[in-house]
Amino acid sequence: MRTKIVAGLLLIFCLSLSSFAAKVDHKMMITTPFKTPQEVTAKCIMCHKKQADEFGQTRHWNWEGKPFKLNGKTIKLGKKSGMTNNFCINIQSNWPRCTSCHAGYGWKDNSFDFSKQENMDCLVCHDTTGTYKKFPTDAGYPVYDVEKKMFEETKEFLKVDLLKVAQSVGKSTTKTCGACHFYGGGGHQVKNGVLDKSATEGDPEIDVHMNKLKMSCGDCHAVKGSHKVRGALHASMAAGDNHFDCTVCHTKGHKNGMAPILDKHAKSIACQTCHVPTYAKKYPTKTWWDWTSAGDKKRNEEKDADGNITYTWKKGDFKWAKNLVPEYRWHNGKTDYITVDTPIADASKIVEFNALEGNFNDAKSKITPFKIMRGKQYYDPETKLILVPKLFGPDGYWKTANWLESFEKGMKEAGLKFSGKFEPVETVMYWPLDHMIAPAKSSLKCIDCHAEKSRIDWKALGYPGDPQQTGQNRTTMKIIK
Repeated sequence: MRTKIVAGLLLIFCLSLSSFAAKVDHKMMITTPFKTPQEVTAKCIMCHKKQADEFGQTRHWNWEGKPFKLNGKTIKLGKKSGMTNNFCINIQSNWPRCTSCHAGYGWKDNSFDFSKQENMDCLVCHDTTGTYKKFPTDAGYPVYDVEKKMFEETKEFLKVDLLKVAQSVGKSTTKTCGACHFYGGGGHQVKNGVLDKSATEGDPEIDVHMNKLKMSCGDCHAVKGSHKVRGALHASMAAGDNHFDCTVCHTKGHKNGMAPILDKHAKSIACQTCHVPTYAKKYPTKTWWDWTSAGDKKRNEEKDADGNITYTWKKGDFKWAKNLVPEYRWHNGKTDYITVDTPIADASKIVEFNALEGNFNDAKSKITPFKIMRGKQYYDPETKLILVPKLFGPDGYWKTANWLESFEKGMKEAGLKFSGKFEPVETVMYWPLDHMIAPAKSSLKCIDCHAEKSRIDWKALGYPGDPQQTGQNRTTMKIIK
């Protein structure tokens, strides 16, 4: 009986502290060293069970969203199920490498149990010491059971002091989020184009929200007072459920003398079109990835003037660029996503992994800026499926340089048929540019779009020409009212 009373009092004490977690000195409550990261999580859950329950429902934990209909099928979409890309292609058979950015421990294969909350990684989001780092090929684990490990024989990872980190936890920050999101696709600024370490370096011209207003990722992406993390980019775009945007905070439109004109523009132009005039402002982003040139071990590794790798036998040819003008497309917020089991319609054409819904005649569509990632990879000419390669591990392509064996293993793990044939196909992915918001003074001006050297190709977007010159726009042409 006494044990139950003590346990109850401890629970009440923990709950009373949970809302003040960022201010609590956890050294008072955490004094015993930990043998494993799971022991840390178990300690966290003693006071933060509600947060663990909430986190267990998020895409950050499950790597897939709620069921929705796509191409006539009801599916869940996410890295765990269905999604593929033109970076490292697919998680299937490559888990320990891909899941080094999962907010959990031990996702090494398809048998990972998402119901076990002790496998959640609290520290990766709440570390304030800067010493907590996941090892790049160990399924989400940091180095904890040996003094150090070497990654690719060049980078040293030291043993993490789990007790010290657990005693020092606090609110998540842009840096803790960036530990994964700045490095998606295998390196810094590979994927997104507008998420990189410049968001923590203080220049407001690069990102006014993070560098001037000192906002963190959680200010927009965390549902206040909970561990419900919203937004999942491609999964949200495909499901059409990414319902938070600039207008959540900016509810009253523009305030300067141009407000009536600018607010009218906003009916057909996304906020980001004017307020993200360029992307990859400081650090280059990857713009091209050709897997089909991989495998040439006689060809030395190549780098560009910025030190970015432009060829490696394991991954093929790359192109990088910085300070780029976005490419503009009509978009109504939804995409038609090709999943791993979706046959491609025509391999002679460039395959769009996430074809944008929306066009000139769609009143819900707006001109929206994108980074368009282009590349070349393999598909099966008989099944018409984009091929899933096994890249990682002792029997993966990065060891064997054998595409046939790689596809046999990868497709088997994905539960898909493989004819034994493979041919190249060009692909594109559309990456919406929702960060790197410039200060108002640096946003686009009239002349940027309405001049002889306009950054907008008006005819490609369906206009007869520059609306300022022709007088013809979607309102006058009775597309929108």
